[in-house]
Amino acid sequence: MEFFLTAVGLLFFLEGLPYLAFPERMKKWLEEILRLPSAQLRVLGAVLMVLGLLLVFFGRRYGTR
Repeated sequence: MEFFLTAVGLLFFLEGLPYLAFPERMKKWLEEILRLPSAQLRVLGAVLMVLGLLLVFFGRRYGTR
């Protein structure tokens, strides 16, 4: 549970960083996202999930050596 809470905390920190550093740019970026078709957002989400899982896999497998 400690590892999970650490991972979620790090996720929140990294997700919030662009909003703190570039709030106006984030507003424009979010407006552009609203204009994208849902299918394109689904593909982007799937690609990011696969990349995230690969990072976790390789980090857990090779990061402890």
